[in-house]
Order: sequence, then C-alpha cells, then structure tokens
Amino acid sequence: RTSEFLWQEGHTVHRTSEEAMEETMRMLEVYRECLETELAIPAIPGQKSESEKFAGAVKTFTVEALMQDGMALQAGTSHFLGQNFSKGFGIEFLDEDNTLKHAWTTSWGVSTRLIGGIIMTHGDDNGLRMPPRVAPVQVIIVPIYKAGFESALNEKAHQVFQDLKAAGVRVRMDLRDHLRPGFKYTEWEIKGVPIRLEIGPKDLEKESVVLVRRDKREKSFVSESSLVEETRKLLLDIQANLLAEAKAFREASTHHPKSWDEFKTTLDEKKGLLLCPWDGTAETEKAIKDETKATVRCIPLEGSEPQPGDVDIYSGKPATCRAYFARAY
Repeated sequence: RTSEFLWQEGHTVHRTSEEAMEETMRMLEVYRECLETELAIPAIPGQKSESEKFAGAVKTFTVEALMQDGMALQAGTSHFLGQNFSKGFGIEFLDEDNTLKHAWTTSWGVSTRLIGGIIMTHGDDNGLRMPPRVAPVQVIIVPIYKAGFESALNEKAHQVFQDLKAAGVRVRMDLRDHLRPGFKYTEWEIKGVPIRLEIGPKDLEKESVVLVRRDKREKSFVSESSLVEETRKLLLDIQANLLAEAKAFREASTHHPKSWDEFKTTLDEKKGLLLCPWDGTAETEKAIKDETKATVRCIPLEGSEPQPGDVDIYSGKPATCRAYFARAY
C-alpha cells in the first residue's frame, strides 16, 4: 500500500491506560485542527463502530469530512490499542513498584488522501481552489503587456514581487510575453492560486494593481502603498471563506430522515450525511450496508446521545446513540 500513497503515522507507548487514551484524543484533535485551520476542511470527530474500527484496536476515533459529491471521506484516525499489541509483541517496562508490566499503546495517522480531500472539498468548474495557508503559490503576478510598456511593466512586477516576498508571501511572476493574459489567467485558476495580481499600463500611471481572488473571482483595485497589507487581509479572508463555504455545504447536506424509506430516498437523491438513531448492533449496521452501501461513519463525540423515544432507523429497536451514516470512499 505504501507504493500507492504516503503516510504520516505515529505510535506511542505509555505507562497507563489513562495516558494512552489522553494521547489518542490529543492526536485526534491535532488532526481536526489541522484539517480546519490549514486545509479549510470541516471535520466531524467521532468514534468508529466495532466493525469499522482498526483491527486490534480497543477503540478507533476518526475525523470525517464530506466531499462535494456527497460522499464521506475518512480524513484521519487515532487508535487506542490498549495492551493488545504490547502483549502480542512483548512490550514490557519496569514500573515504579519494581514489577514488569505490559505497556499501553496508541497509533494514529493520515495519508496523502488529504490532497484529494482539498481538491474534492474546494474545487469548482474552473479547477482547484487552494486554501492560502497550504497553497505553494499564494500570489501570481501577471503583467498585461502592451507595446512600449514591456520594460516598465517587468520592472514594476519585480518591485511588487520583492515587496510581497519580503512580507512572507509565497509569490511568483508570470513574465511569459508570448502568451495572452487570458491564457495565463486560466492556467493559474486551474492550479488554484488564491490571488492573481494584474499590472497593466494604466496601473502604472495610477500606482496601483488589480487583485483577483480565486475563490469568488472578484476584483479589487489596490494602491501600491497598501498592497502588502491588503494582500495579507485578502489571504486571510479567502481562507476563512473556503472553510465557511465548506461548513455551509456540510450543514445543507446533513439530513435527519424519520423512516427507513426516507433514509434510502435521501441517500439516493440528496446524498450527504444522514444523522440517525442507531441501536448500536452489528446486525443492523450490516443490514444497512448490504442494502444501501452506507456505513456508520462515526458516532460523534458531541450530539450522539439518543433523544427520548428514539428508535433505530432500520430495526425499530430502542436507539443507543445517534450516528452519521453515508456512502464513502
């Protein structure tokens, strides 16, 4: 499997069960925070069902995300392994009471599927929309050439480039003079660069530039004197807007069916996440999966408590929790 994609993975060994569980939950929060803060992907932290947990784990926790096609993505997992692996592999330590004991272990990881998650969460019909915090290029400078102005435009582009670079902005210039501006615009839009900075002959006269944000494709006219400050603000706003859009989509795509027929219809016609009462049994989980291909994505850490009178969406038995169901990659 490692020939197909790359992992970020960790394993820790602890003296007590409490310390191991604390590390398990700490890493789950690290992944959730990374997804939302860096990648602008809203994630639901929760616990996997018995059938969906990692083999050999006592408990598996996950951060689940929703893609624009209505499919769920397991974006990262954190496992409390108990003493299962330490007993199997003889991992012991001498405790403070001078006796040998088996350690308590954890493991956790994400993979390069997160790159796919960025594409499927934020992409649109014009290509990628990269969150500024992880975009390799945050600003692309595109001079709009006109006969007699080439040298002046290139000089200004270099000046703006140095100003932004000195301010810590990841910036590049597109000085290819054999391509029309429209071709360049499309190329950099496809690549998802958050901001396109245009400089034309009229901008030289006005000592200003044009900033075009990739997420909304809106233009703003900015003076050179305030360029660095406005660019920083715009990058922050684009990052926040991408997260807000993704959260709004997830909210609109989270459904609460009241019957089994509504569950199936919603899954086929609306897709998305279905938050439903569940009886917690493997039999019901398997039956739902066999009939709809939907799985229990997670039992959320918040809001999983069943309400009075809740019954399982499939079996009709009293619910033990509320869980998110969805079809997934």
